[in-house]
Amino acid sequence: MARSNVVAMILAGGQGTRLGVLTKDLAKPAVPFGSRYRIIDFTLSNCTNSDIEIVGVLTQYQPLVLNTYIGTGHPWDLDRTNGGTFILPPYQSSSRSDWYLGTANAIYQNIDFIDSYDPRHVLILSGDHIYKMNYAKMLQEHIQQEADATIAVIEVPWAEAHRFGIMNVDKTGQITTFDEKPKNPKSNLASMGVYVFSWDVLRRQLIADDADPESSHDFGKNIIPAMLSENRKLMTHRFRSYWKDVGTIASLWEANMDILDRPEEIDFRDRNWRIYSRNPIKPAHYIAAGARVVNSALTDGCNIYGTVEHSVLSDSVTVEKGAVVRDSILMPGVTVQEGAVLDKCIVANQTIIGKNVQAGAHITKTCIFHNSKLCSDGIIVFERGLKISDQAQIPGNCMVEYREGQEMDDIIEYQFRIR
Repeated sequence: MARSNVVAMILAGGQGTRLGVLTKDLAKPAVPFGSRYRIIDFTLSNCTNSDIEIVGVLTQYQPLVLNTYIGTGHPWDLDRTNGGTFILPPYQSSSRSDWYLGTANAIYQNIDFIDSYDPRHVLILSGDHIYKMNYAKMLQEHIQQEADATIAVIEVPWAEAHRFGIMNVDKTGQITTFDEKPKNPKSNLASMGVYVFSWDVLRRQLIADDADPESSHDFGKNIIPAMLSENRKLMTHRFRSYWKDVGTIASLWEANMDILDRPEEIDFRDRNWRIYSRNPIKPAHYIAAGARVVNSALTDGCNIYGTVEHSVLSDSVTVEKGAVVRDSILMPGVTVQEGAVLDKCIVANQTIIGKNVQAGAHITKTCIFHNSKLCSDGIIVFERGLKISDQAQIPGNCMVEYREGQEMDDIIEYQFRIR
């Protein structure tokens, strides 16, 4: 049964700077994931599977690819006559014109859109998390407990609790205090960035927040603390399945590897909770005689002539004879030429890895692309549309990117750069 008294708003406008070159020309929710998906597919599919028909997608940074990808929402069954999916970029109003100034301000700027459906509840979601969640159950709990807001939480390791917004609760699950990235956490219940609000309460809160010149206009920093200070009833909804925030290079790599290592937790074959996506029409993947593929995920259009081990390959990837791809993620259209060896690499769309390239932590030479701030654990990231020169050697913790006016012919051949 469709739930017409709730509007879902997906926050999909963040720049995703910690993903480096992967989001240079692309919004983070549009980054390819898991062979045949994009990150935002999980949130959109959760909405569909939860029978939520009205979905606003708030875009801002590099929105073109994301907007085109979502389109009318047809792949997720969100192209409805009454409702459906709506792309909501910042726009000029009669009073002012602003970029979205924060997560709360993004919702505030779309009050008229939400009001047009006269909902009782609003579901606030992030477009950059990997998880399967039944929002309908969370909404039902919210209604039964007569809460003003319900926040989805997940238990995280105590050693990592300082990285999250932490909810401190009483025995009933009601939130007593909220600590944003505490140095000494009192709880390990981390906010997932998934909220259900009673719309009349949230609407008033957003208007008050917009009028506060000192506010950061953020749900975690401002809206939630303000509601707690007013003794509003804020409840938690405990989530006990797989969830991953893929906001860093390491977490993006880990989540892709989890598809191979923890398939029972990210089950793409579950017909009761499908993850939908928009995929190009390609011929079936091809594995040549003599090729070797071990514990890897492939999709349509892949052509494998070499060796692929424990890796995730998107559509139209080619691995030539004698090439070895290990513990790596190859996004759409990547070519790995003869004799190249990739170990723990993330290669963005359309990049060509030249013949006999060696890339991995086993390479010890210094490199101008070394970037331990964003790349760690030996992971190497290649920007989209590059041609990596034959014989190039690239060590771990590098982010290989095009840099205007810098001599890098030993690694990148400029003329193959896609503009």
